[in-house]
Amino acid sequence: MSKTIATPISDLREIRSLMERSRYFMGLSGLSGVGAGLFALAGCLLVVAYRWSAGEGLLFISRSVYLTSDHPWGIAPLPFLVVTAAGVLLGAVACGYFFTMRRARRLGQELFHTKTYKLAWHLFFPLAVGGVFCLALIYHEQGGFIGPATLIFYGLSLLNGSGYAREELSWLGYMEIALGLVSCFFIGYGLYFWAVGFGVLHIAYGIWMYRKYDLK
Repeated sequence: MSKTIATPISDLREIRSLMERSRYFMGLSGLSGVGAGLFALAGCLLVVAYRWSAGEGLLFISRSVYLTSDHPWGIAPLPFLVVTAAGVLLGAVACGYFFTMRRARRLGQELFHTKTYKLAWHLFFPLAVGGVFCLALIYHEQGGFIGPATLIFYGLSLLNGSGYAREELSWLGYMEIALGLVSCFFIGYGLYFWAVGFGVLHIAYGIWMYRKYDLK
């Protein structure tokens, strides 16, 4: 009968694993990032199709409260953008909930736990501040800065929440912030930066995390 021999290195690894489990919420799945990225890319393609249908010169951000317009699809640009963004957000949250719940059960963890609430709060607060800031941009008809602002505040949100999740979450946060700052100098191309930040980076990060942790 084989017998496992404890070594100082294995003991240290076990202690580190126990400390991580006590501090971090370990249920986040890499597939959640992949799902969120796919929904983001789908939303970007829908916006491109909407803009292409109307031709050039379409103004998305204005203070107009009209819901309908002479656009071929019948819906005004700003309401369309809001509905599309809400659909992307709901789809990403649904993917995150499904895959995270599945992984938490596999690890024998509770999804709704004190660590989960702390993580959610630290993610939510910068996002809420960024949402109010974006509303101010819409009010002042400065729509060109909404793309950079969402990327920057989302990156800050990830950094703020990384203390309660895997440390690798902060790396994604740094990349989102850097991309947002670069996009500040390319006003008018926010949708493309948005597709890279919320779509491509999420998918790449999710695949990497899935291969690193979920496949073990």
